[in-house]
Amino acid sequence: MTTKDFTVFDGDSHVVEPPALWEKYLEPEYRTLGKHALWRQEGRTAAYLKVNGEIFRDTGNPNLPRHALWRPGMSWDAIGELDPHTRHPMTEGASDPRARLADMDAMGVDQTLLYPTWFAEGFFLVRDPDAAYALARAYNDWIADFCKAGSNRLFAVAILPLQNMDFALEELERVARVPCFRAVFIRPMFVEGRYLNHTYYEPLWAELERLGITAAVHPTPGLWNPEWTSHGPFFEKVKDRLAQPAVPGGGGGPFAGGAAASNTTFSRATPLGHPLAPILAPWLDNHMFVASTLIGFAVMERYPAMKVVVAHGKASWMQEVLEKMEASTRVIPLLHHYPVSTEPEEMWEHGHVMLGFDAEERLIQKLPQDFAAKVIWGSRYPHHDATSAWDALARLRNANVPEPLIARIMGQNAAAQLGIAIINQAAGVES
Repeated sequence: MTTKDFTVFDGDSHVVEPPALWEKYLEPEYRTLGKHALWRQEGRTAAYLKVNGEIFRDTGNPNLPRHALWRPGMSWDAIGELDPHTRHPMTEGASDPRARLADMDAMGVDQTLLYPTWFAEGFFLVRDPDAAYALARAYNDWIADFCKAGSNRLFAVAILPLQNMDFALEELERVARVPCFRAVFIRPMFVEGRYLNHTYYEPLWAELERLGITAAVHPTPGLWNPEWTSHGPFFEKVKDRLAQPAVPGGGGGPFAGGAAASNTTFSRATPLGHPLAPILAPWLDNHMFVASTLIGFAVMERYPAMKVVVAHGKASWMQEVLEKMEASTRVIPLLHHYPVSTEPEEMWEHGHVMLGFDAEERLIQKLPQDFAAKVIWGSRYPHHDATSAWDALARLRNANVPEPLIARIMGQNAAAQLGIAIINQAAGVES
C-alpha cells in the first residue's frame, strides 16, 4: 500500500476535445469555416482528423482509442491484452471534468495541468488566421469551463493563434485574466515556415515574461496530419521500410549483401505493429527546441524571468545535450548578435526551465539530486501509456530517493513553475 502526505501535481495530462467545442463554443459565424479548418470525427468503424479541408484517417485499430484508453487501475500489460476485435470506450475523464476529478483521486493526483489532444495535433497547421483565432477562443472558453469543476485542482494551457502574432497577443492578454490559465501551449514545430527561434516570436517571449505566464512546450508526433517538420512522419517512413518484400539473391534491396549474399533469398521483415514516432519523435523534438531556441537563440538569457516547461519527451537527456553543446561551442562558437555569455550550462543552470519526467525514468531514480531542481512529473493520462502517481511514488521509493526530493519533483516544482498555490488536503492512500 502506497501513501503520501504531500501534494502531487500532474504536469502532463490531456483532455480530448468533444464535438461540443465546435458546436457550442465556436462562434456561429465561424462554425462552418472552423470545422473545415480543424475537425475530429470519431465513428463506429473509423476516425479521421480534418485539417484545412483535407482528411487524414487514423491508421490504428479503431477499437482501441489509444489517445484515451487508460484509466486508474489499468496496467500496461492489461492494455496490451485488450481484445482488438472489441470496441473499447474512451475514458470518460478525458472529456468530462467530474469523471476527471474522480480519476485524479484514484491516481493520487491533487492538481493537474491539462493539455489538448486534437488541437495539439492539428491546430498550428490551420492556414486561415481568422479561423485559427476563432478556434483558439473556442478551445480556451471550453477548457476554462472544464476547469470550473475543480477550480483549485484543474489548470490548463491556453491555445494561441500563432498564425498571426497580433491575434496571439490579443488572446494571451484575454486568457491571462482567467485564473485557470497558467501556461500557453507551444508545439515545437515550424508554423508557416518559421521555427521558434525566428524573430517573429520575440513579442511572444517578451509578453509571457511580462505576464508571468509559462510557456508549456509539448511535442506531438504528427501521425494523423500533414505536418512534415515534425520528426514523426520521418520515423514512420523508416518503419515502413521494415516491411519490404522478399529480396532474391543480390537484388539490390535493403538486405542485399553483395557476392556473399548472391544466392540468398531474404525473408520479409516483420512489421513492428506500433508506430515509431510516439517513441522517438517527442524526445528529438524537445532536443531541437531547447538547443536551437532556449540556448542557441539565447531566449533563456534574453528573457531571464520567462518560465518554461518542456513536457512529454522525458528529462534525463538534458545532461547529454548540455555536454555536447559545451564541447561544440568551444570550437564552433554560437554566433548571434545578442550580448549574452553563450555558455550552455550556465544558461541552463540559471534559466527558469523545467523538464517533464515519467515514472519509468531510471536515471531520475538513480541520480535524483542532479535533477531535483529541474523536473516535474507527468502521468500522460488518459493516453495508453499513462501511469498513476502511486506508480511513480513506488518506483522512487524503491530507488531510495529521499522523501523531501520526492515531494519536490512530484508536486512542489510544478506548482512553483506555474505560480499555483498548493492545496492543503494532500494526504492520501492508494486504493
